[in-house]
Amino acid sequence: MAKSNAENSVSVLVVCLGNICRSPMGEAVLREVAKSRGHDIEVDSCGTGAYHCGEDPDERTVATCRKAGLCLHPFRPLEREDFDKFTHILAADTNNLRNLQSIAPKNSSAEVRLWGSYLDDKPIPDPYYGSSGGFERVYEQCVRLSNAFLDDVFGKPKPTSGL
Repeated sequence: MAKSNAENSVSVLVVCLGNICRSPMGEAVLREVAKSRGHDIEVDSCGTGAYHCGEDPDERTVATCRKAGLCLHPFRPLEREDFDKFTHILAADTNNLRNLQSIAPKNSSAEVRLWGSYLDDKPIPDPYYGSSGGFERVYEQCVRLSNAFLDDVFGKPKPTSGL
């Protein structure tokens, strides 16, 4: 089945501060949820701070994602080109949203929003200083936010008949 031109042009950047917890998990979850719903979109993640440059995601992020069969990539910083490369830039929390809005080039084409604005306006809490249970809760929130984002962009999936 051919994808529409609009779908082919959807690209998403998930952003948090360090790109080792929320954003790499969000990237992996959004990619998988989109795939399971039949959408072929580009998804990446990055951090606004260079605290973990070159590092792999937090081991608790890796463990949580591994349980779901999801793959992750090492840290990458936000780049100026991202504001034109991606159609949507999704901030994990309001601090990162404000940072993104303050550094976005005036003529950038990306829509920059709090990811939670697609569902309940809640930020994704940073699980870094907590237990592994916080990472599980972030994973569940990313699943809900991924579905809400895709519902907004592509419409809600049609119910399937229960044959």
